[in-house]
Amino acid sequence: MPPLAWHALMAFIVLNAILGLVAYVTLLERKFAARMQSRIGPYYVGRPHGWLQPIADALKLMLKEDVVPTAADRGVYNLAPIVFLVPCILIYATIPFAPDLGVADLNIGVLFFLAVSSLEIVGLFMGGWGSNNKYALLSAMRAVNQIISYDLPFIFAALVPVLLAGSLQMSTIVAAQQGLWFVAYPVFGQLAFVAFVVATLAAENRVPFDILEAESELVAGFRVEYSGMKFALIQLGEYAHMLGTSFLGALLFLGGWLGPGPAWLGPLWFLLKAVLVFLLVTWVRWSFVRIRVDQILAISWKVLLPASILLLFATGLWVATRGAGA
Repeated sequence: MPPLAWHALMAFIVLNAILGLVAYVTLLERKFAARMQSRIGPYYVGRPHGWLQPIADALKLMLKEDVVPTAADRGVYNLAPIVFLVPCILIYATIPFAPDLGVADLNIGVLFFLAVSSLEIVGLFMGGWGSNNKYALLSAMRAVNQIISYDLPFIFAALVPVLLAGSLQMSTIVAAQQGLWFVAYPVFGQLAFVAFVVATLAAENRVPFDILEAESELVAGFRVEYSGMKFALIQLGEYAHMLGTSFLGALLFLGGWLGPGPAWLGPLWFLLKAVLVFLLVTWVRWSFVRIRVDQILAISWKVLLPASILLLFATGLWVATRGAGA
């Protein structure tokens, strides 16, 4: 098969697999949160456990009326969900799910992921601005402030495994974790993983960092004026981005597809590790209360950013010293 046709086929398979996975990740989060709070969660659609609830939700959103505010900037308003969704899907282009299984295993894969994933902020602000709603605009401004603040420590934390592996290629980073996952790497790997999780919570606007929505203040945040499929596209983008970040965490810190058993189990191990990272973030989301915006920014600029920079420098020094002594 020609390389172009192969990449197109893999992109089609990955896109559809991710769409299906994202749909059921929403069910997983709702069930997980319900169990934490001694509830049942979605149950009746697809009894006995509500397995068809994501399909019912998708059909409901597709059939809902598309309402556009009269005073909205129609061009910006209509384009925002697409601009928001596309980067959230593109991040999967460089994620290898096993050796030689993925759309493109670039030698700058981590850099591509970090660069593309940050573009969601453009669509987010477009949604808040184009809605011509003061609550949506305030939410978008909060989100831009917060995401930019935490993108830097997120990048620095993600670069620690890059330094330990000596490569930006994701498959090489996984191969470097043979025998010792970077989450268990003494001091450097563990601190980097903690910083990665905290920055992920903030970058994904999860409790306790969800000031862009804050239901009692801003209703549904920057998406408050969206309905039907446009709202569904925004939700799809949010969960796709969260799941993609979970895959990145599994690659960088949990050994990716490495695990016991035959090699064909690799993608399954990878998926289980990504779900574990997702559930860790979900557990924090449903366990803590929202903090104030000044506290959120203080944590980033006064604590997490200096700490992640110091950790990155220390890791670089350790790698250089170890290389010199080898």
